[in-house]
Amino acid sequence: MHQTSRSNVPVLLTLLLLIFSAVSGCMPFADAAPLTRTGFYFDTFITLTLYGTADETLLDECFSIAETYEQLFSATLPESEISKINRAGGAPVSVSDDTLSLLKTGLKYCKLSRGGFDITVGKLSSLWNFSENEGTVPDKDLLADAVSTVGYQNISITGSTVTLQNPDTSIDLGAIAKGYIADRMKEYLNQNGVTEGTINLGGNVLCIGPKADGSTYRIGIQMPFSDQGTVAAVIGVTDQTVVSSGVYERYITVDDKLYHHILNPGTGYPYENDLLGVTVICQDSVDGDGLSTTCFSLGLEEGMELIERLPDTEAVFITEDYRFHCSSGIGDTISFEESTSPVPAALRMFFHLASI
Repeated sequence: MHQTSRSNVPVLLTLLLLIFSAVSGCMPFADAAPLTRTGFYFDTFITLTLYGTADETLLDECFSIAETYEQLFSATLPESEISKINRAGGAPVSVSDDTLSLLKTGLKYCKLSRGGFDITVGKLSSLWNFSENEGTVPDKDLLADAVSTVGYQNISITGSTVTLQNPDTSIDLGAIAKGYIADRMKEYLNQNGVTEGTINLGGNVLCIGPKADGSTYRIGIQMPFSDQGTVAAVIGVTDQTVVSSGVYERYITVDDKLYHHILNPGTGYPYENDLLGVTVICQDSVDGDGLSTTCFSLGLEEGMELIERLPDTEAVFITEDYRFHCSSGIGDTISFEESTSPVPAALRMFFHLASI
């Protein structure tokens, strides 16, 4: 018997942004409504909320930025630079500085994860197609063929040109593109005098500056598999990003087995490592993107060891028993939502690296 269960993650994550506003205490400007807008790019909802300004052109430009980068980075739009590289049959393709920068960042995390995170999983991603998959596990032979095309070492960069050494390799930047776009939006807003607000790209929440009243932004971590976007814990941040990767974001269930969207490049199947999710808190959203997936691929122990080595970076790992494992520097910036969390009290425990 085949059963299908797909998470409506874009809607839930947009709801989480609304929830974070509710738990953040007093509004930054009690006498002025925030400027906010939601759009849909990269198969996800984008919500911007700005305080202390009524200039709608700031939102116009931010969504123009999102559209521009989608035209560069999308693996599904036929005229994007990534699609041109994938279709070039191994011929060199000249790309923009932004595409070059994002590719280099992606390769950094490919190497850091020893290939556990790999931006050349395009053919695997297409086979699983979690955005539209109604409950079908790809044929194992097709998966094996797709795995043979994966290998970030196949990407060669010379100057501003990109060449795929294996012409069958296919790049997919979906795991880090949102973070890069959020960082560019924040950069633009900072340059135009915006000092307070949030940028939410499908759950990648990037906070702009400190709040006017001196308090922190409070960002919710979703309870895995909650169909109502329940907040399990809240992180307090200032001028940082909070990025999560989890098995509950996009998945199917076939014959009582869950298949999620975080794929193991070595097997072609989703990772099975006792993790439900990883949330990373750091400065730049593109790094949060890269690290959350990298840490998921490494698993709890290796992932936590990596986080502990990185400056100004913290993380929360959620294991299958619904235990929350926090990096050593997170301190009292995290709190549980006692009234909303369905997790039994006995499982609401935090562990630093030394306790693992």
